[in-house]
Amino acid sequence: MPSYVITEKCDGCKGGDKTACMYICPNDLMVLDPNAMKAYNQEPNQCWECFSCVKICPTQAIEVRGYSDFVPLGSSVMPMLGTEDVMWTCKFRNGLVKRFKFPIRTTAEGAANAYTDLKGKDLDSELLSTEEADGYTIKVPNA
Repeated sequence: MPSYVITEKCDGCKGGDKTACMYICPNDLMVLDPNAMKAYNQEPNQCWECFSCVKICPTQAIEVRGYSDFVPLGSSVMPMLGTEDVMWTCKFRNGLVKRFKFPIRTTAEGAANAYTDLKGKDLDSELLSTEEADGYTIKVPNA
């Protein structure tokens, strides 16, 4: 289910020209209504449910209704971004609350490089990047 803004909680990030959810949305769906000074999802059908806007919202005014394979029907899930982790709170229909904590990225922005382990690898080889050449040749049958 797409993200939605609880208008009573949204303060438009204190009247700035760009809200936090507008900054973080990977699909540029979040916009600011200049009259109400409230953010909203302009195209809910295009929402990826990535929870980026939910995590970054300083007033916790954005929610995403979770799918039943993620949280049971009628439940709510709310992430709270900390300095070292994200605390996920899941509130079930019967009132039971469960919390899960997961660490966040610890590398500086732009410092992560997934290809550093590939130095010296033959990228034209038929081997996968994680496979080592161990002296035998893979024979491909003639087509």
